Amino acid sequence: MPISRDIARSYVRPRAVVAEKLAAGRREDRVLAYVMGACLLLFVAQWPVLARAAHLEDGPPLDARLGGALLGWLMIAPLFFYIMAAVIHALAWVVGGKGTWFTARLGLFWTLLATTPLMLLNGLVSGFFGPGAEQMIVGTLVVLGFFWIWINAIIVTEGKEAAGV
Repeated sequence: MPISRDIARSYVRPRAVVAEKLAAGRREDRVLAYVMGACLLLFVAQWPVLARAAHLEDGPPLDARLGGALLGWLMIAPLFFYIMAAVIHALAWVVGGKGTWFTARLGLFWTLLATTPLMLLNGLVSGFFGPGAEQMIVGTLVVLGFFWIWINAIIVTEGKEAAGV
């Protein structure tokens, strides 16, 4: 199934989508592609915000801001997300989680990729409207969407069915 359909389905049936991803087997390359794709799209989501800041504020020019965001999103953020997945898995293990380090990465990285459409929308709203009610509404949707998918992903990835992966 195309990844765009899986992303759309993740908002309605997140457990089923993550269970399908788990059933596809242990593929570290796929999980790495999820986190790198998500980070690339998160970098793109920052463009309107950075362009607005470069135009309205004194400080570094747009190319310097884009270079810093590129370094942050494509080099540093993936490492942070790997550490975050490990910490969440360790906490789940302490309370009886049955998943593996791989399933924890899969759950978090898929959640990041699945919420990139909302994050792209947030970047557009932040870039075009700036701070205000619109940005707060879309930002709230991003947070709610992220945690909806991630909590359901944790339930699947740390549950009994994830123990064999």
